[in-house]
Amino acid sequence: MTCDKGPVERFFRTLREDLLQRLPGYKGPNLHSRGLNPEKDAFFFHHELEAIIREWIAVDYHRTPHEGLLDPHLPKVELSPARMFEHGLARAGYIEVPRDPHLAFEFLDVTMRTVQPYGVEINGRRYNGPCLDGLRDMAGSDIDLDKRRLEFFADPDDATRIHFRDHERVWHTLEWEHAPSLDMPLSEEALQFARRLAAKEYTYPDDRLAIALLLKRWNLGLGTSLVERRMALRLSREQAALELPETQAEAVSSLPSVARVLSLPEQPAPPAIEAARVQEPESGDDDADGLEELEEELDFYATALKDIDDDE
Repeated sequence: MTCDKGPVERFFRTLREDLLQRLPGYKGPNLHSRGLNPEKDAFFFHHELEAIIREWIAVDYHRTPHEGLLDPHLPKVELSPARMFEHGLARAGYIEVPRDPHLAFEFLDVTMRTVQPYGVEINGRRYNGPCLDGLRDMAGSDIDLDKRRLEFFADPDDATRIHFRDHERVWHTLEWEHAPSLDMPLSEEALQFARRLAAKEYTYPDDRLAIALLLKRWNLGLGTSLVERRMALRLSREQAALELPETQAEAVSSLPSVARVLSLPEQPAPPAIEAARVQEPESGDDDADGLEELEEELDFYATALKDIDDDE
């Protein structure tokens, strides 16, 4: 955010002046501060430099008094980030941030349903998924109904999927049978309106036909009532934010650089490299042939100088 630009740049300056410029290989913020030859001293890898910065933040930065940290009741007392954190705990207590990445599912509407051979039915919609395979036999068993009814979590702004937590407290997503024909969320309110719209035109409408009529109506600009405008607005704003987090392997594989490397075809093994031919050493100044040529040149000049002396 724009309001964070100043504090972030000030931290970078503190990082540069208190740590980085003291490390070998530091080039400085400009050419004037570059130094004579910093490349010869650069020997830190990225992970090593990251470990150094983390250690400096924990050991030095958090324990150094900061001018921006003060208590209005004690303005003359210099406080470090660590001391200010302790001061905040003493005054307001410790606020623990939820660590569960699936906490948002707990706030969805809970519906109790039994698992049937075809899946789960909620408001005339059937949901299914592989996580229900071990629970389908409970429908015709002698187990009490209260024990066969399980909790399913539904989002009223996205009726294309529901969420289920198994006995091991692992979350799963169940898709609506008509969800593959949609590339966007569909609210419960919009689906009910689509059913009423299809019932006026057809004797035996189904959900697929109702959705097709609703989308056609909106695409043609016929959604002129306040109710339709409100549903269309909610549909456009819905981003299906409640997604199960992908595994670490999926997250790494989805990185652009990793995906590009994984998509490359396998290269055939390179052919055997022929033995390099041994090149004859080049002649130098101390070779025998070179010395013989030098002696011939000296004899020529000696004879020429002797002829000049005889003429004189």
